[in-house]
Amino acid sequence: MTTLTPLSLDLAIESLPLAKPFRISGHVFTDTPVVLVTLSDGEHSGRGEASGVYYLGDDVPAMAAAIESVRGAIEAGVTRDQLQTLLPAGGARNALDCALWELEARRSGVSVWELAGLGEPRPLRTTFTLGADDPDVMAEGARYYAQARALKLKLTGDLQVDIARVQAVRAARPECWIGVDANQGFAIGDLDALVAALVAADVKLLEQPLARGREADLTGYQCPIPIAADESALTLGDIDGLVGRFDVVNIKLDKCGGLTEGLAIAKRARELGLGVMVGNMVGSSLAMAPAFIVGQLCDIVDLDGPIFLADDRKPSIEYTDGDAWCGEAIWGREVS
Repeated sequence: MTTLTPLSLDLAIESLPLAKPFRISGHVFTDTPVVLVTLSDGEHSGRGEASGVYYLGDDVPAMAAAIESVRGAIEAGVTRDQLQTLLPAGGARNALDCALWELEARRSGVSVWELAGLGEPRPLRTTFTLGADDPDVMAEGARYYAQARALKLKLTGDLQVDIARVQAVRAARPECWIGVDANQGFAIGDLDALVAALVAADVKLLEQPLARGREADLTGYQCPIPIAADESALTLGDIDGLVGRFDVVNIKLDKCGGLTEGLAIAKRARELGLGVMVGNMVGSSLAMAPAFIVGQLCDIVDLDGPIFLADDRKPSIEYTDGDAWCGEAIWGREVS
């Protein structure tokens, strides 16, 4: 976007209830508070939804305050490149950045994927996530997601219980691709036992086993399963430091501050020989739609956030036979 047209900025705060509580290492969630930004030039508008990053204190009040702090600059007219220096990475910039992408698509009549220099999008095989729970409950959840072809299991750092969780889900769904997300729950000394159990259960990905700040502990660690960085890879500036410690980077737009930086991370990760994954902080289909664009560049896709909501926005992302499809009616160029 190059035209500095004056804009009006509307900021709404919403709480999206979850269908049931969702548990990960150290946290239980019952709803997803989000900010919803709408930018309008008087003829066209663009929207962006952000959940923020709870473990960084990037919550709804912080996002709303950050957006209000730059309201004057935004309403005077701003490009996506200017936004990159106007706000730091985080949910506030994500909401604004995504709104600018949609506004440009609607002004130009060109799809977001074309603006991003990508080919026509395809449906994406997505993981369906199982919150950490009793092993039998997680196994039942795996069976409940009958259409899933890929599952991601949340772990808590309780080694023996986590191993039982993995074994129960594998027994319930022997045909599925399975990855696990440790959410920083382990120490380096736990990994040999954990990884041995994961290999035995044919698990294909180990996400963020150690706490952010302990990345150096993985230097030289020989793991037969690819290790993905999530909390250890917040922004583009973190990516070079992953080499030799991680195999995959998990891009989340709330972490990195929008589609603009998400695309840049995917490009840099490929240059460094890293695998690329796209994830989400849970949100509606409106939040998944920009991530779906990044997903076109990814090896692993985790865009199941809307399935946890009691009620999604309409129109909604479609989940069919384990694949996610996000059409332009949800976000992007206006379609008739």
